[in-house]
Amino acid sequence: MTDLEAELRKVVRGDVRFDVTSRALVTMDASNYRRVPLGVVAPRDADDVAAVLEVCRERGVPVVPRGGGTSIAGQATGTGVVLDFTRYMNRLLSLDADTRTAVVQPGLVLDRLQEAAAPHGLRFGPDPSTHSRCTLGGMIGNNSCGSHSVAWGTTADSVRELDVITARGERLRLGQAWAGAPDGLRDLVDGELARLRTGFPELPRRISGYALDALLPEKGADVARSFCGSEGTLGVLTEAVVRLVEAPRARALAVLGYADEGAAAEAAAGLLPHAPLTVEGMAADLVPSGAGLPRGGAWLFVETGGESPEEARARAEAIVRAADVVDALVVTDAAGQRALWRVREDASGTATRMPDGTEAWPGWEDCAVPPARLGAYLRDFRGLLSAHGLRGTPYGHFGDGCIHVRIDFDLLTETGVGRFRRFSEELAELVVAHGGSLSGEHGDGQARAELLPRMYGDETVALFERAKGVWDPDDLLNPGMLVRPAPLDAGLRFSVLPREPVDVAFGYPADGGDFSAAVRRCVGVAKCRTTSVSGSAVMCPSFRATGEEAHSTRGRARLLHEMLAGELVTDGWRSTEVRDALDLCLSCKGCRSDCPVDVDMATYKAEFLHHHYAGRRRPAAHYSMGWLPVWLRAVARSRTAPVVNALASVPALARAAKRLGGIAPERGIPRVAPETFSGWWRRRGRVAPRGDLVVLWPDTFTEHLSPSVGQAAVRVLEAAGLRVTLPPPVRPTAVPWRGRVCCGLTYVSTGQLDRARAVMRRTLDLMAPVLETSAPVVVLEPSCAAALRTDLPELLHDDPRAARLAARVLTFAEALERHAPDWNPPRVDRPAVGQTHCHQHAVLGDTPDRRLRAAAGLTGELSGGCCGLAGNFGFEKGHYEVSSACAEEQLLPSVRDAEDGAVVLADGFSCRTQLEQLAGVRGKHLAEVLAERLGREN
Repeated sequence: MTDLEAELRKVVRGDVRFDVTSRALVTMDASNYRRVPLGVVAPRDADDVAAVLEVCRERGVPVVPRGGGTSIAGQATGTGVVLDFTRYMNRLLSLDADTRTAVVQPGLVLDRLQEAAAPHGLRFGPDPSTHSRCTLGGMIGNNSCGSHSVAWGTTADSVRELDVITARGERLRLGQAWAGAPDGLRDLVDGELARLRTGFPELPRRISGYALDALLPEKGADVARSFCGSEGTLGVLTEAVVRLVEAPRARALAVLGYADEGAAAEAAAGLLPHAPLTVEGMAADLVPSGAGLPRGGAWLFVETGGESPEEARARAEAIVRAADVVDALVVTDAAGQRALWRVREDASGTATRMPDGTEAWPGWEDCAVPPARLGAYLRDFRGLLSAHGLRGTPYGHFGDGCIHVRIDFDLLTETGVGRFRRFSEELAELVVAHGGSLSGEHGDGQARAELLPRMYGDETVALFERAKGVWDPDDLLNPGMLVRPAPLDAGLRFSVLPREPVDVAFGYPADGGDFSAAVRRCVGVAKCRTTSVSGSAVMCPSFRATGEEAHSTRGRARLLHEMLAGELVTDGWRSTEVRDALDLCLSCKGCRSDCPVDVDMATYKAEFLHHHYAGRRRPAAHYSMGWLPVWLRAVARSRTAPVVNALASVPALARAAKRLGGIAPERGIPRVAPETFSGWWRRRGRVAPRGDLVVLWPDTFTEHLSPSVGQAAVRVLEAAGLRVTLPPPVRPTAVPWRGRVCCGLTYVSTGQLDRARAVMRRTLDLMAPVLETSAPVVVLEPSCAAALRTDLPELLHDDPRAARLAARVLTFAEALERHAPDWNPPRVDRPAVGQTHCHQHAVLGDTPDRRLRAAAGLTGELSGGCCGLAGNFGFEKGHYEVSSACAEEQLLPSVRDAEDGAVVLADGFSCRTQLEQLAGVRGKHLAEVLAERLGREN
């Protein structure tokens, strides 16, 4: 333990963490930069903050306040002590609906404030796209804005009073009329009135530099407003009084289609006289197929409000009539609006990849110009990109003249970094020429502070330095930001990564086979840190269960980044820090679909475990559950299922077996079916051939644990007119033991990738006759279907048969929809509850399932999230608590609150097991529900 750590532990009641993991988690924010801190402190209150500042001041150690860590300019990283406000100082202290104010702590997530204000018809005006995880403290530090700034302004417009502790321990309450001003600030301003009145451009999104002009007498000498946007360099915020605004009773969203982004930009300013709530713009490159937007190559998202839906719609339709558009769409239902807004909000992650998959980076993420100049600026901006051989797709707050853009900078080579610097310098000149601000939302940080003299001139920047000296004479707080900044091309987070590809097992086709590139996908926008999910979303269940950054997708990606860097995490693939962070990853694959940049932590986990345990003894659970297909096949061959079940029912024997197998003592051991599915199939005999041929995959769970699911599927598929067969069971020369087809899922999830590849190759050999036909392969277990669709071709990327088999895989509902399109399922006509399987959501898609349920009269929406059992995860010793917490998030409440007579749907064996063991409820595969109804109709 260092002396600094020991001293902090004596005086701080909160968490003091100087371990490798805690430091690695905050080396980066959402920017291009990386700084390694000495330690992290999560203060419990203002006294803790003051104590940290006193200790660090005595030792000359820098202090950096940090909220959600989504800053894009590098200002949420530091080399000294990082203050993490999200753990304890994250409360809404009070809300006064009459005065429309709220008192908040800096770590409060914006969405929590919005949820508390909504019942009063109020809201906080600014709303960045990261609203589900950004904090009020971070918003004040960066003077954040969001899509509604044309109506409600920036965070500075919503701040009343701020409680701040200076680096020297002075506690101030900042407000108007010089309230809370530190000694010397008023004298500084009084001596520079002329400069403050003439040296600051007037535009709605001027965020760059210090807002010293807010201290002018004609502006109320507002010290709190002046503090906003100071990026943690002047004082440490401990509490804020913020202003709330009245939320419209009803909203409508007009989506206006234009030929291109230039036309959309030219039109944006002309819509402002109609008093819209938003004027957001984005181009086709950032829009996924099937997004439901009107015709066009670029769009403006224009939201209107009203006292009634009719009034809101009328205002939206008036804007459509006033706009010269290619096409338009007006949406009034809340669900439709949320779906469209998600397209816009996900752009912050989507933009990190060009259409061809090339990486793109922030750095010039949010320049702002007067709205009337936006069209001209974008044309010049495009020209500058072309001149440097760069690409980027602008999007953002067109109504405020503020655009976001990720650019395909090469930040890995010396030549590319040099181009990055030259482009940055020329773009700064271009922004200033259009009367703009280098930052229009996210702050200057390290990315732009070096170029502030081009915007303000040397004398005004010198004034910023003097102001910093008044507040923080020791330069303790976030040094290197805003004043005396570090170079914009120094400390890039990519510089520490290996230059040669890392030897890996998976193919990583979207990243050119480069594991470093796969890890670089995480840019830190932290959608995985949301504390609640809506709809069918899944990511990231372990973070929501623990609240620990290490158990978020971003946190794990940061640790993998540091593992590859080798500076902080020095043990490479043997790292215990990375192992422990990945231990609570459920491999739900939710990040594969929900992360805007498609981080696939389940694959990264399997890769890591493969290397981590290479040549070493593995945890017992890897043998007991990773090799589950082998053990279950042995039971079936020896016909000992009744004996195994009887032994497992003896408490003492069950406890011993679980202890030996690394299984959580709280778990029950699932019963093995006395007859396998394929045994039933052989006993059943052949059915006369008719209709399309489909090959039904006998996955391990259906084969040995839930054969009733397979039997039900056969009945339904045949009732739909399809000819069902099973894959060839045995390869004639198979050694050392006879086997059946297997997707390899249990080996992949435990990182036994050599074994997984062997199993998969044997499976491809067995499936050779099937691959010579056009028959689809129907897989009933969603996790096995996902493994065949993704893990198989990515792990056997050198075997073309893998991709051919993956392309044949269909879910139960997909098979019926594609191969029996005229078949009508039996009517069930009951409400349905349950949970969409996380792998179904992330990899397979559930649209055909929704249509099949609707055709059968199964009403209601299934919940999102993850059941928490997730294959072997919930069975492993030490995981029971997190597993149960995941189930309690959505699955179990949905079942408890279900209507009488509701059908509990659970297509995955894990989901059904979790329901049975935690709720005493038997869930059913959709095939079982339909088969039961078929039996009644017949």
